[in-house]
Amino acid sequence: MRTATINRNTKETQISLTLNLDGNGASAISTGVGFFDHMLTLFAAHSMLDLNINAQGDLHVDGHHTVEDVGIALGQAFVQALGDKRGIRRYGYFTLPMDETLATAAIDFSGRSCFVYRVGFQTPKIGLFDTELVHEFWQGFSNSAMCNLHLILHYGENSHHIAEALFKATARSIRMAVEIDPRQSGVPSTKGTL
Repeated sequence: MRTATINRNTKETQISLTLNLDGNGASAISTGVGFFDHMLTLFAAHSMLDLNINAQGDLHVDGHHTVEDVGIALGQAFVQALGDKRGIRRYGYFTLPMDETLATAAIDFSGRSCFVYRVGFQTPKIGLFDTELVHEFWQGFSNSAMCNLHLILHYGENSHHIAEALFKATARSIRMAVEIDPRQSGVPSTKGTL
């Protein structure tokens, strides 16, 4: 089974996370940040990963540490669950429409971290959620998952739709990248390792 369990405890956050790459999109998410919980639930459903996250953070300060640290823990879980990456497709990409918004995500589980973010939000907040935390989450994920992740907003007006399009497009990209390719018997790299 391609699964992982991560417990991340700092002076700012305490996070317990489980991941199953071969799930059916089931999730139980509790971070104390309502909009973020919504995005992570959508992420699990569209990636077809099973994902449980319980996070407690210093929300009396703001949501920054909680959101960033969940991204870091999720990236660590992918490293653990993917192992030597034998047999995976490795690359994934998806362009997703969300009403008036169009966003693209492309990912490579290369073993090298690179994050490119070409996104602008129309508002600084979605409810109580700081829109700049979308960047922080995916930056933390990309760094700790040691993957290339490119997020591009082609256009969009509604900040909720923009965030949702990014999470769903990334979920679909990851779903493609971590799938087992029946034609790929080894590690998908001419170097022999990722």
